[in-house]
Amino acid sequence: MAEHFLSEPRVEVVAVVLTSFTPQDEVGWTPLGGRAWVREWTRPGSTRFFMPAPGAGPEEALTMPWVSRIARTQIVALTDRNLLPEEASQDLDELARTGVRSLVASPFSFQGEMFGSLSLVSLDSGDWPEQLLRDFRLLTGALVSRLTLERSRRALAEALEAGAEAQKAYQQFYGAVGHELRTPLAAILGYTEVILDEAQHASPGAAEGSDGPVTAAVLRDGPAILRAGEQLLGIVDSLLGAGRTMSDDDQRRDVVVADAVADVVHWHRTPAQTAGVDMIVVTDPGTTVWAHASGVRQVLTSLVGNAIAHHRPGGGTVHISTAPLLGESGQEMVRIIVRDDGPGLSEEQLAHVFEPFVRFAAPRTKGSGLGLSISRTIAERDGGAVRGESTPGVGSSFWVELPAHEPRGA
Repeated sequence: MAEHFLSEPRVEVVAVVLTSFTPQDEVGWTPLGGRAWVREWTRPGSTRFFMPAPGAGPEEALTMPWVSRIARTQIVALTDRNLLPEEASQDLDELARTGVRSLVASPFSFQGEMFGSLSLVSLDSGDWPEQLLRDFRLLTGALVSRLTLERSRRALAEALEAGAEAQKAYQQFYGAVGHELRTPLAAILGYTEVILDEAQHASPGAAEGSDGPVTAAVLRDGPAILRAGEQLLGIVDSLLGAGRTMSDDDQRRDVVVADAVADVVHWHRTPAQTAGVDMIVVTDPGTTVWAHASGVRQVLTSLVGNAIAHHRPGGGTVHISTAPLLGESGQEMVRIIVRDDGPGLSEEQLAHVFEPFVRFAAPRTKGSGLGLSISRTIAERDGGAVRGESTPGVGSSFWVELPAHEPRGA
């Protein structure tokens, strides 16, 4: 790059400034107060140098306030320093002090973020060759693209690192929940069941005595306490289950969808029979997804469990099927669909159904309101998604989409 520009007789020095990056090879580069790196290439045999001496601070560098301000948004091609306006007096003084008569300068910037700059310096005045300016624009654009790509790569790496740290924090949180909440909750439920059992088996004489009002209150309020405790315990178990599923113990691999569906259907066979719900499965035995095996099963458990729980009075049917599709980036995906013929959801309810602790079920229907929210998080971790559609009075369809295979280059 420098050799190309120095082949032009007008160019005495090529200077590059980096403000957002540290050079991979620092040889030849001069740091300025930890805020920038500067390097210059001079014409062979030239004794002109414009960089500060090694160890100098940024105050020793040319500031060029007027040119710098203009160069933040466009290429500056100055043909003669004497053509600078009055407000550029400091720029004129600095150029005169260093013997520079003309220059070409451009920023490395993208969407308002500055990465540095590129400058060509001349000891002579006059118009700059048009071909040189075209080459300058082309090279500047290429360097900005490369720096933007590197900035995006670093931002992605930082985001992945932050995500890993967040996952560790979640796991610690889930462990604290299990230790601090589950044990006392189990004790509350256990004692409530004992007290309720004793009240139910109290003799008629005891009920008529001084403890009669207490016994009656226990019989009246005990079931409500049990239901509330079971609801809270369900929330705790949902969080703990999500923590185990999202741990590092389970790695992404090819997961046979038919096997995962078979396991989930087996787990739900008893509650389905109790509710009078038939489960119909249509899956391709050769279909696989690239995901965490435990995560696939947890998401399907949530979707199938919801479909069974929200059945019509007297029973219903739950259909489980798969369909191939292409993602937005052309990635082959697999959609696993769970469809029911229950009461369905309104458009407004469907808009909020993935929010944590949101439930649209009868008060006696068990659930934490976290299943769909956690399922979406698990699917997104594997590059997928969980979505749904519903028609009141007809039923609902919820599905999970996951990559069909390991992405290329992964």
